[in-house]
Amino acid sequence: MPKLSHENTLEPEYLAFLIALERSEFSGDIDKRYSARLAQATDNSVYQFLPQAVLYPKNQQDVALALSLASQKEFDSVVFSARGGGTGTNGQSLTHGLILDLSRYLNKVLEINAEQGWVRVEAGVVKDALNDALREHGFFFSPDLSTSNRATMGGMINTDASGAGSLVYGKTSDHVLALSSVLYDGSVLNTYAVNREKLKNVEGITNNPLGQQLITKIAHMCSDNRGEIETRFPKLNRFLTGYDLKNVWNDELTEFNLSRILTGSEGTLAVITEAKLDITPLPDVRMMVNIKYDSFESALRHAPELVKANATVVETVDSKVLNLAQQDIIWHSVSELIKDVPGSRIDGLNMVEFAGEREEVEARVSKLISSLDVQLAAGSCGLLGYQQTSDKTSINMIYAMRKKAVGLLGAMKGRRKPIAFAEDTAVPPEKLADFIMEFRALLDSHQLQYGMFGHVDAGVLHVRPALDMCDINDERLLKRVSDQVAALTLKYGGLMWGEHGKGVRGEYGPAVFGEHLYGLLEEVKGLFDPHNKLNPGKLVAPKGTGGLIYNVDSAKRGSFDRQIPIQTREAFPDVMNCNGNGLCFNYSSYSPMCPSFKVTGDRVQSPKGRAGLMREWLRLLEKEGVDLVELAKQKPQGLLQRAQNSLKAKSEYDYSHEVMESLKGCLACKACASQCPVKVDVPKFRAQFFNIYYQRYLRPAKDYLVAGIEDSLPLMAVAPRLTNALAQNSVSQWVIKKSLGYVDAPALSVPTLKQQLDGHVCRGYDLEALEAIVEDERHQYVLVVQDPFNSFYEADTVYHFIKLIEKMGLKPVLLPYKPNGKPIHIKGFLDKFAKTAQSSADFLTKLHALKMPMVGVDPAMVLCYRDEYREVLGDARGDFEVKLSSEWLLEAIKSMPEVKKPLKNLSFTWFSHCTESTAKPSTGAEWKTIFSHFGAKLETVSLGCCGMAGTYGHELENKARSKSLYDMSWEQAMKAVPQEQVLVSGYSCRTQVKRFGGFKPRHPVQALLSLI
Repeated sequence: MPKLSHENTLEPEYLAFLIALERSEFSGDIDKRYSARLAQATDNSVYQFLPQAVLYPKNQQDVALALSLASQKEFDSVVFSARGGGTGTNGQSLTHGLILDLSRYLNKVLEINAEQGWVRVEAGVVKDALNDALREHGFFFSPDLSTSNRATMGGMINTDASGAGSLVYGKTSDHVLALSSVLYDGSVLNTYAVNREKLKNVEGITNNPLGQQLITKIAHMCSDNRGEIETRFPKLNRFLTGYDLKNVWNDELTEFNLSRILTGSEGTLAVITEAKLDITPLPDVRMMVNIKYDSFESALRHAPELVKANATVVETVDSKVLNLAQQDIIWHSVSELIKDVPGSRIDGLNMVEFAGEREEVEARVSKLISSLDVQLAAGSCGLLGYQQTSDKTSINMIYAMRKKAVGLLGAMKGRRKPIAFAEDTAVPPEKLADFIMEFRALLDSHQLQYGMFGHVDAGVLHVRPALDMCDINDERLLKRVSDQVAALTLKYGGLMWGEHGKGVRGEYGPAVFGEHLYGLLEEVKGLFDPHNKLNPGKLVAPKGTGGLIYNVDSAKRGSFDRQIPIQTREAFPDVMNCNGNGLCFNYSSYSPMCPSFKVTGDRVQSPKGRAGLMREWLRLLEKEGVDLVELAKQKPQGLLQRAQNSLKAKSEYDYSHEVMESLKGCLACKACASQCPVKVDVPKFRAQFFNIYYQRYLRPAKDYLVAGIEDSLPLMAVAPRLTNALAQNSVSQWVIKKSLGYVDAPALSVPTLKQQLDGHVCRGYDLEALEAIVEDERHQYVLVVQDPFNSFYEADTVYHFIKLIEKMGLKPVLLPYKPNGKPIHIKGFLDKFAKTAQSSADFLTKLHALKMPMVGVDPAMVLCYRDEYREVLGDARGDFEVKLSSEWLLEAIKSMPEVKKPLKNLSFTWFSHCTESTAKPSTGAEWKTIFSHFGAKLETVSLGCCGMAGTYGHELENKARSKSLYDMSWEQAMKAVPQEQVLVSGYSCRTQVKRFGGFKPRHPVQALLSLI
């Protein structure tokens, strides 16, 4: 593998600016790393614009300082784009200048006034985080967008976001009471509603001279052109996004609010840093009716009737989205709420929610149900059936499925993927069905596949045509379809941008606004930003500055991706498939996705960031003429050569080091492999990268320690006390820390598993003895598959599982220990892993023929047999199944009598292991059923990553992050439950609780043993 350089060095003027900023009183972070720039070069769109650097201001003063410095003559060409969650679908916050990322530090809820019904927030607050803070006060911020767990309030304000229920709850702009913004010259302007009389004394509104000019001129501009504005602006719930000339004045022209110009302006007028927002009381009751249809058209045409039923929300999805959802982790939580209709196929679904006072909601639902029953009996409207629920958790799960629709569409098979570019059209709701039928005909004429979902109550439907952006012909087709959709929406009296902002689609503005009003928009931009420094090239440009520089044809990610050979793309599918939806930026510490991003706040340390860095790595290798598929098969360079390369690495730039720095931070928890809508599996391509990277550079010694641990353990366990004495003394621990970089070395179990099992029925069995058992008796046997950590470091867990099997009247068989290979895979020893996996797979396949269940106690190890083995071995894996202990027990208890009377005071709480709960989300429910069978109550708690994740938490360089991750969600959860009631199925998690919680939790099988 050659040393890789990138060609994108910083422009001199930007480098000079950043040096000046570093020397100033700017207190935030300045990130010039190529990896950080790449991570911010894409959003949830098809575009890719590489910024010069990323700034993370810590407060409004930092923003003001940066803009003020840039207004100096020598920095004329320095431009900025503000960024929040990075969920834009049209390149809204992308720039070739400087990114101002407000999400890292400006993310506080500053003040909640429940009595007056408002909240004050910084721009980087995530929408769901705001609602978490408001919930205890009985309020919520009502605009509900699908990206609410990572979209920031600044982003919502700048795109005037809305989402579900907008007919009732309105758009973000309807809830903005006041804004605090930094103007292009670094001055601060506070905007809020003022009556007409106050405009006569503008100095009393603000002491900012530029602000005074803005208020005076825009107030006159909008009142003088009121008639044309009223006539030209579409009469839609999603009226217009950006530069809202209409609503800057109220209907009576008695109140003026400059904030309405800023909402939806996408950072082109000012950098919004703080907002005062009105909040909505939480409804007393919520009820949902999920209505199933024989076609998507039936669902669309029925929607207006549902709106007339005074529903709060009417959302729809088509069969394509439903089918994709059924293949996703999300389906386990909603399948009971959207049951199949016998003999029919569901090709459309309307989700109808009613919220408010109980009596009123129940009456509206009852009336709708009566109407649906009549229509079902008559076989009209394409109705197949409906289901009703008033359970809040169930309703939230349905919305979670709907919100995931954007990402789910990206999981479609094939090179063509549904993409965002014309996906938020808005037309009058009564015209929606006809519009969509014509829209479908348009897409069908281009032989395009597509999925549809959206807010039919507001006439907004999200349509994502599938295109291969690595195909130059499909890239051209995107522009052609985009033009056609823009014209189609105008024909139906609608807008191409009904919800997600314009971004690069500003080129369609003149056709919507007309020449005169578009000229007013240019004047507004010129007043706010005369030198075109704020997100330039989007929406409109100041007059005389040369017009827009970005449009639908601007640089796309596909133009870079197509430089990577097809065979390389196919070898790294997870790298290529990331569509930028950003679910890995989920803010919640209780979400398992993605721990390294949560603990660092660095987008480089996220699945999306890592996929982007890897794509560039693949592109640069191709540029160097390297055949990566062949390179992966090569042996490492000689030891001396690798040592020399490693010595040079400190002084010579190699882009591969930036990729390594990102991938080293991954915990390999594999939450991304199931939580990500398109199943981007970072640990998989991380192992591939490690395998190639270490052909050129020396591996750290600790990697060899991890790679050899499974083979070494049986030898060390021959004399466990001696091994512990040698490894656990203070000198050895110091050496382990200093030379190997490990926090400590865990102690081997004493007595060993072998010693504990003396006298048990499973002792003495070998493969030949198993094969000799007559077939009629084999159902009595359970084969216990060993893993290195429980068998050698926590032998009592395996011992107690064997005793449990005995107590259940069955015959446990402890299989000979075979290395699993998980630690080897994590460190990227792919050749060795393949050999280890093949050896174990052959052994287990032979045992599978005995028709005895094989069970393992550690989830990560068991799941490795299913995932990594399949990936690396393919058909050579053979046919075998190792069950999780919960899976086996769920089957085994069917033949055991149930404890009818619950045992007194026996209550437990099971805490999820991140790999287990994301790969198999029904595990918690399985454990509840098992414990109930034995007469005990079990609560289940889903937390984020504990911070151990295999070897990650043992490595000294990760110690602080590991502790921070534990503190985020596990620390308080452990304190809230009596220690004897805590159950944890993952060995890593139990180890972490012992380290930071001060006690070792039990495995669920140990608690079950105590019950019987």
